[in-house]
Amino acid sequence: MIEEIKALKKELNAVILAHNYTRGEVQDVADYTGDSLELARKATQVDADVIVFCGVYFMAETAKILNPKKTVLIPDPSAGCPMADMITGEELRALKAKHPNAKAVCYVNSTAEVKAECDMCVTSGNAEKVMKTFAADEEILFVPDQHLGGHIAGLLGRTYSLWPGYCPTHAMLTAKSIEDARARHPGVKVMVHPECAKDVRDAADYNLSTGGMCRLARESEEKEFIVGTELGILHRLQKESPEKKFYPVTERLVCPNMKKTTLENLRDALKFRQHEVIVDEEIACKAKKAIDAMLEIS
Repeated sequence: MIEEIKALKKELNAVILAHNYTRGEVQDVADYTGDSLELARKATQVDADVIVFCGVYFMAETAKILNPKKTVLIPDPSAGCPMADMITGEELRALKAKHPNAKAVCYVNSTAEVKAECDMCVTSGNAEKVMKTFAADEEILFVPDQHLGGHIAGLLGRTYSLWPGYCPTHAMLTAKSIEDARARHPGVKVMVHPECAKDVRDAADYNLSTGGMCRLARESEEKEFIVGTELGILHRLQKESPEKKFYPVTERLVCPNMKKTTLENLRDALKFRQHEVIVDEEIACKAKKAIDAMLEIS
């Protein structure tokens, strides 16, 4: 099947992008694997006619927004993101009407419709750098992730209006689960994703995007890490740092949507050119401004 995927990719002049949370075998067959920021950058650089995005739907939408003339396919279009679905464009417009002088900022984990209503987009990997560009006294509406927004506001000593969205997978982590993991692996540093709740972030040694986790693992002298994010990242961590050991805080941290991409439906997406991602032109044009503003900074 891998050989068939490679042959189809060559035939279509296609490139495969895979998020760090996808299945290990999908990451292995991809041309590029990364977090949301890494893949957003790569989507603007690929020289291909077809992009196959292995991840969840908002990510494929972002790739299409950045490459309107390319064909973007997603192996399973039902691979959604509960956090992204926690706010609609209509709800954000209503919020903006109540705060007419505020700037709207969205986490990349949002729909194209929501991005189209925003002044700026951020990822967990660049949020601190991007948010520093706003004046300290500027009113900010941060959607949809209350935890990432709260994390960055705390780092910068600012206050944002936070939408009450969250990631159900990261919500499984608790401060007690961090404590239990430390007891199992004494002296080992803990890194968690900033989508985690504040008490979890406070209980960890590092708050990092998945790309940041990979960099830390490669560059640190530490030989072991406890990892508090979706289990898919362990594949890339181990692959890039085979001499080190990585322990999940809990084996429960599985995003069912990220696991919907398989070798079979990836092959079928290429073979039948199916599940093309289409974004309304007007929405895409507006959303691209928020994404481009982010990429110019980061």
